[in-house]
Amino acid sequence: MSKADEETIPLSYKYHWSQDSEMPLKDFLAKYRPSMVQNDGTKPWIWVSPPNKDDEHRSSRGEDQAIEEGCKLLEEVTARVEEIKNDSSIPARSSKKTGAKGKKEIREQVQAEATEKLKEIALEHDYVVGKWLLFAPQAKVDAIWSDLATSLVEGPLAKTKAFRAKVATSPPSETPNYQHVMCLYIPNVYDKDTVTSIMKILLRNHGFNLSGVKSDLYTLIGLDSKHPSGIQSTELKEQYFAELMSNKSSAETSETTGDVSEKSNEPSAAKAKSKPKPKKKNDPFESDDDDKDDGAKKRAKDSDDEEEQPKKKQK
Repeated sequence: MSKADEETIPLSYKYHWSQDSEMPLKDFLAKYRPSMVQNDGTKPWIWVSPPNKDDEHRSSRGEDQAIEEGCKLLEEVTARVEEIKNDSSIPARSSKKTGAKGKKEIREQVQAEATEKLKEIALEHDYVVGKWLLFAPQAKVDAIWSDLATSLVEGPLAKTKAFRAKVATSPPSETPNYQHVMCLYIPNVYDKDTVTSIMKILLRNHGFNLSGVKSDLYTLIGLDSKHPSGIQSTELKEQYFAELMSNKSSAETSETTGDVSEKSNEPSAAKAKSKPKPKKKNDPFESDDDDKDDGAKKRAKDSDDEEEQPKKKQK
């Protein structure tokens, strides 16, 4: 099977679910489990395509040209890396004293430049589609794949720009520690906002084990982790993590600085003033008779006091 076939769904392929499928997604996932479907050369993948997702970005007029230029560049870089390896005039290690660059440093520079050139080719020909790569062990792949596919069709991922998913079926013979690869397709691997927003859902909502983001151009020119050019075949998730953490730290620092600034501008609290003693208020419900009774009692008390005073003197 060619590399191009890996990104193409065959016509009338029964291991592909879409809105036109006869059975519900739940039944499809239960019937065609990746741990049970063996690849005999005709069914390497199980696919799920959600409804109402624009699929035009899957094809590009410049796809063939991008692949041709990418293959040519890959050949040149591979040859250059081999030259560096066999060039005895290049020291094995860099030297701080002489400033001479070592084989590793020169090789990495060539590979980094090639990565940028491949990006330019993809953007120039508008062939930027790619995928998030996920891996799952044989014992857990059915549950993880079901979770991913369901989320893409009717869950959190349905609200993103992700437009298709696939999972590798099982090898024809028993393979110890076999890992099933899963791909979640996105329209533009160079759109960091989209890539990062999807990554957040994959991690926070599903807890998936992500590997990295890979361009379809890389797949179709045969660039993988074992390619002799040594070019990095994926954008590692750590790069997006680092950016997320950097943005988070900046936001937290900004909030903290703002709080301190606001507090420093607040005037010092004035000393609390002693509360004035409450004034005696007239009771609006007090009757006139009560006033008269109180007056009579007061006069009677004064009279008693006057009588007591002579008695005290007589003693």
